Amino acid sequence: MLAQTSTTVIPFLGPEIRASYDASRVVILPIPYEATTTYRKGCENGPHDLLEASVQLEYYDEELERETCWNAQIYTHEAIADTRSTQPISSEKMLQVTREKVSQLISDDKFVIALGGEHSITTGIVDAYRLASPESFTVIQIDAHGDMRHEYEGSIHNHACVMRRVIEMGLPTLPIGIRSICQEEADLIKEKSIPVIWAREIAQDSDWIERAISRISTKKVFITVDLDGIDPALIPGVGTPEPGGLNWYALTAFLRRIFETHQVLGCDVMELAPVADSVVSQFTAAKLVYKLIGYQSLARGW
Repeated sequence: MLAQTSTTVIPFLGPEIRASYDASRVVILPIPYEATTTYRKGCENGPHDLLEASVQLEYYDEELERETCWNAQIYTHEAIADTRSTQPISSEKMLQVTREKVSQLISDDKFVIALGGEHSITTGIVDAYRLASPESFTVIQIDAHGDMRHEYEGSIHNHACVMRRVIEMGLPTLPIGIRSICQEEADLIKEKSIPVIWAREIAQDSDWIERAISRISTKKVFITVDLDGIDPALIPGVGTPEPGGLNWYALTAFLRRIFETHQVLGCDVMELAPVADSVVSQFTAAKLVYKLIGYQSLARGW
């Protein structure tokens, strides 16, 4: 069994909601790792600020007409791969620690929602699911950027390379909301026929959700959310904001439909870099995490 959460960890939604590890169905896993961000810094503070903001959420979800939190039984794990300390952590070590921890949670039948931290963390999370899954699954990527460079700034584990590492695992991907890529990524998308749903398509096509779902060839999916996939008017607190992202209701409608049509193995929410003197980004991110829990609860009949 895992050690009990440290008293310094803020439980998602607050201490009243915190379940024991053994009783939990959902585990929130903070991974405050930052090493390769290239514009705005601060995503290592994202998990803490998201958890702090979550205490202000209402338990009742008006869309789902229920207080999701009680049946979901949510446990908030202590942080792993934490770069807020003075000791640096290599990308390789972070990925190893992440892979091992997520593998343990999977073996204990927990629905994991990891909180980043930079997007490179997702490589370790997805690898844990790949090793645990006897069948293939699709990685759904909500993001402003392709993140498909082979390497960036001398590292293959840069946050701009995470989806290239996923593709190399042999897993199908479905990028959603992309609106910023380089030539190398454009060439790769064409070469491998990656079924990108571009942000401009989402703005122009009311049927984009069903079209996106039709491009998923597996029964199981993993969802990775880089918060810059959402329009910066809603979440300005990201490392590299790009105009033209998803609005709240387009995002939640898509996510709910995915949970209705596919088995979601797990999720992550990455790249929250809080803005000074504003709680908008972390509160919106916390509400998104609660939506993910709600949709999984509905799909599982909790």
